Amino acid sequence: MSPTLQNPSSPSLPATLRPGISLDWLSANDASSLGDYFAALSAESKRRFQPHPLTHAWAAELCATRNPAVRRLVLRAGRQIIGYFILDPTVGVDELTRYAALGVLLESGRDWLFAPSVADTHQNQGLASKAMPHLIALARQAGARSLVLMGGTQGTNARAIAFYEKSGFERCGGYQTDQWNHDMRLRLGP
Repeated sequence: MSPTLQNPSSPSLPATLRPGISLDWLSANDASSLGDYFAALSAESKRRFQPHPLTHAWAAELCATRNPAVRRLVLRAGRQIIGYFILDPTVGVDELTRYAALGVLLESGRDWLFAPSVADTHQNQGLASKAMPHLIALARQAGARSLVLMGGTQGTNARAIAFYEKSGFERCGGYQTDQWNHDMRLRLGP
């Protein structure tokens, strides 16, 4: 087993989601594979998923440095990365401000940012749906009371909105950029 960047002693990982595909921690050895994953994302996927730069250099930085609070996980098909998930306990100022305007007081450490992505070639195969129970369990285990979509989701991304709603996320207002973006939150507990 390769050395891991984040592994808060979860006995449930790696988790086989279907034969040949598993959910696992991002490893210190994953820089090249993660960079290849970022490079292979379509222009549309890169436009919709923007938690940080999606480059080989950024992948190398992510794999070389460790922020023990942030959980970074990947979907693996053999040695290839086909999905990438971020669970971050630090809620950004933008989310804090937008949700507060709706009367929802988010709190870092209790409300976690969530950013999921799946390779274009593996979308609509149920992989994110199979990963969600594991991701939710990790967030709960860490004390999260909710998952908040990092940056929300674009109003034109009907597929993602349907996935999030199926997973239990609720729309909580939104904001306008060059298009409407829905803020969405999944409550995990009180």
